[in-house]
Amino acid sequence: MERFENKIALVTGAGSGIGRAIATRLVADGARVIVTDVSGRQYELATELGDRATARHLDVADEADVRATEEWIRTEFGGLDLLANNAGIGGATQPLHEYPVQAFDEVLAINVRGTYLVLQAGVRLMLESGGGAVVNTASIGGFRATPLNSAYIVSKGASVMMTRVAALEYATQAIRVNAVAPGVTHTPILDNAPADQLEMLAGQVPQGRLGTPQEIANVAAFLLDDAEAGHVTGQIWVIDGGRSAG
Repeated sequence: MERFENKIALVTGAGSGIGRAIATRLVADGARVIVTDVSGRQYELATELGDRATARHLDVADEADVRATEEWIRTEFGGLDLLANNAGIGGATQPLHEYPVQAFDEVLAINVRGTYLVLQAGVRLMLESGGGAVVNTASIGGFRATPLNSAYIVSKGASVMMTRVAALEYATQAIRVNAVAPGVTHTPILDNAPADQLEMLAGQVPQGRLGTPQEIANVAAFLLDDAEAGHVTGQIWVIDGGRSAG
């Protein structure tokens, strides 16, 4: 029997990077996966993944869109077992006193409001079906401040506490809520980065290299697995090659 056989999973921000890797891993482990994004790349991904993947457009910051997706999952799949609450953006890179309020609002709309709306929808579906597991995508930025990235850092600090609050609220209702907290990860955003920039980023990591989306997906799959992580909830799993250790 495959790890997630007969499980229904939702992955947000599945069009590329970490979300794509998580969706691919969950399909490989037997889940029926709903891949969502705003980019359109989720449709290509669903085609690549085959019959176990279904694509849908989802703007996580739009409450009506999230509610419609929730009802669609309820109708089409009868409930939800697994949620990888991954959609997010990085935002501008500017000093705090110059950071445009509109840009700040955009980051929080997606990374905080969006994460919250999807978490609400996922929990409602899981309560109806008797339980489930959630993995939010936080960041080491939720623990370790980085200059010139105030909106992103604030948003990921919110993700950390959102995870912990939800874990406590639903601990007796068979819903586990954890988060992965990646360090700098070699996603497609860095594919065209200059070699010296990649070398600089890797040099900040004790292991001497950047993480991969697949490594993040492996930890996410572990946290979603009741058989292996059934007593794990409210935890933020840092995956950064040791960067935040010292």
